[in-house]
Amino acid sequence: MRHTRRIALASTLALTVAATLAAPAAGADPEVIVVAPGENLIGIAARHRTTVDHLMTLNGLTDPNRIYAGQRLRVRPASAARAATAAGAARGTVYVIRPGDTLWAIARRTGLSVEAIVAANRIADSRLIFAGQRLALPGRPGTSVSAPPRAAPSTPRRAPASGARRHRVAPGESLWSIAQRYRTTVGALAAANRIANPSLILAGQQLVIPASYAASPTSGSAATRRLPAHMAAFVAARAGIGRIILEESDRFGVPRALALAVGWHESGWQPRVVSRAGAVGVMQLLPATAEWVSGMLGAPVRLTDPRSNVRAGVRLLRHYLDRYDGDRNRVLAAYYQGQRATDRYGIYRSTRPYIASILELERLFAGWPG
Repeated sequence: MRHTRRIALASTLALTVAATLAAPAAGADPEVIVVAPGENLIGIAARHRTTVDHLMTLNGLTDPNRIYAGQRLRVRPASAARAATAAGAARGTVYVIRPGDTLWAIARRTGLSVEAIVAANRIADSRLIFAGQRLALPGRPGTSVSAPPRAAPSTPRRAPASGARRHRVAPGESLWSIAQRYRTTVGALAAANRIANPSLILAGQQLVIPASYAASPTSGSAATRRLPAHMAAFVAARAGIGRIILEESDRFGVPRALALAVGWHESGWQPRVVSRAGAVGVMQLLPATAEWVSGMLGAPVRLTDPRSNVRAGVRLLRHYLDRYDGDRNRVLAAYYQGQRATDRYGIYRSTRPYIASILELERLFAGWPG
């Protein structure tokens, strides 16, 4: 749940005034920059050869998408950058990112996992890396700060099955946009590439686009919508949470498959998941959202309790279904970007892949368990 993205004019004005009073003059401190119109944290981090994660920590930010023109930000001092590199070298080899590199490609080249590299470097978003950035490679001996040589050409990859194609994921692409490009479905791509969460793909990742999964007039039928085997294994292991979602869906009259899909997309039905923004539990609710929903329920919401968390998330879906007359697109947009933003600005372009992913999951979960 990402209600931190709501746009509140009054609060923005208050933040601007507070920042103006509290921050030093822009020219007085070379470590302080003023955000220009149209700038984002990714571009600022790249320009100052630092990371989004470090800028957030340095400035006490909780949401990398919430900065505004005129805001003053402290940037990473050169001494801190050198210290970080030295610390990385002490832990293992330091890899210098080259133009065109992705974490997926680096992990494959170095024999590590993306998760290990992300954890060792405290990377908030695996897609937000830039050329020249230094990464500590955990568990690898040596203190070299130069990039490992490019691997020699290996045995050519096995050709895709007859009629299949390969697609290299470009920065900013989603499984939904790729499915649209090849006239197939998110579910078909997820099944063909053993992707458990359709929202988690990486730039540089190679996807198989098999001809047998191409969209057809019958591809949307219930008979072709089944959980991929690898996903079904996770679903079966977490079926207890799934049953709670079903019970709460029936309580509030929310379509079962919709609630199951939202819960799976947000957390994979895992009650102990906490996002960087502070969203908690199966339905990924922020504390402020939970407090709001508690008024609808007439009882406190305990975010760490699976039943209470699911009940609040499903009750929120009921609220949006009523507010938007059952329009799935606006219901999911409000869950993702906030009710106020949806009412005022409609559905953000960046929200579309989120909606498409959940709608695909809703079709996959139709009839579960069955």
